[in-house]
Amino acid sequence: MTQAAWGASGLAWLTGRPDGAADFSRAAVLQRCGQRLARFTAATGVAADAGQLLAGRAGLLGFTRAGRISAGGASRLLAAADGWWALTLSRPDDIDAVPALIESDGAQPWDAIAAWAAQRPVSQAVERARLLDLPAAALGETAAGAPVIRRAGAAGPGRGVRGALVVDLTALWAGPLCGRLLAQAGATVVKVESPSRPDGTRRGPSTFFDWMNAGKLSCSLDFDRDSQTLAQLLAAADVVLEGSRPAALARRGLGPFDVAGRPGRVWLQITAHGARAGYPGFGDDAAVAGGLVGSDGRGGPVFCADAIADPLTGIEAAVHVVDALARGGGEVITLALSAVAAGYAALPCQAGSGAVPVLAPAPPPIAARGPALGADNARIAQLTARAEAQC
Repeated sequence: MTQAAWGASGLAWLTGRPDGAADFSRAAVLQRCGQRLARFTAATGVAADAGQLLAGRAGLLGFTRAGRISAGGASRLLAAADGWWALTLSRPDDIDAVPALIESDGAQPWDAIAAWAAQRPVSQAVERARLLDLPAAALGETAAGAPVIRRAGAAGPGRGVRGALVVDLTALWAGPLCGRLLAQAGATVVKVESPSRPDGTRRGPSTFFDWMNAGKLSCSLDFDRDSQTLAQLLAAADVVLEGSRPAALARRGLGPFDVAGRPGRVWLQITAHGARAGYPGFGDDAAVAGGLVGSDGRGGPVFCADAIADPLTGIEAAVHVVDALARGGGEVITLALSAVAAGYAALPCQAGSGAVPVLAPAPPPIAARGPALGADNARIAQLTARAEAQC
């Protein structure tokens, strides 16, 4: 049943060599993810399909498996002198940093990086990439670990998600997926973006942005110029979702220990590699860090599904928010993409079966468009004022 679901969901379609058979070794991941979503459903009444959440982006964008190239194309699994590592070049600044990484110019950056990496140990390649602020990770460098939970403010009475005011400061996939699930459970979710740096998924095909953000309100604020307004919104929130680097809000005086909150506020931080690690990471390279990779059938690694650390972390985040609210909140919870991936990587691997059908991922249904940037600023000001009056 587990392998059949893996093949039917599109996850097998996304895992394995592009010129070879689909890989079923990580089929237990889907089963475990379904169990976590069942916990969310039991608490909120909202049903969600694990396979759809994990493979939905690929269904919308037409991705397929590409072996050691990520499904989205921005990441590579690379061989070093003593092992494997992953590098992501998804931002213009990442491409610009390649000559500094390899200390040479090259017309084909990936070929040049592969040749450079083959001559040095994994640790040296990853360390140099991180010095240049590039998202990089050694295969299996991160151990599985529980979220870090710290007390921040007073606890309140246990409550459910319905009616909660959620301030969503996240972008891309993991955090927005958490916010989407909470909105489906009846929360009022306010997506906050800077007008100068909006969610990067606004620049791509609109379908993925719509899937993640339909049903949310949009607030456009400059995090420096409008810091007081943002602080008021954070103080009024029942839940805050943060996806920036650990110090990004704290240095503005907007962190969870800077802005006093309502009793029972839950502040959930999503990081690439933990609260103390300031280096960047994305779903594909973070999955590699956690050891969550597939097999090429020849003893080598390939990417598992599509940036799988992102949706897995988004689902875990939603479950942890629900649990925290139920026990009274007053907490800061820090999740790391790589540690979540490591937890799923620890599940037993399975041998594939040629008898199991392998289907392409289906695009999820999208009922509405995501909000225009800043479309709800006036309404959000009213919500903030109302929440302040109730304190």
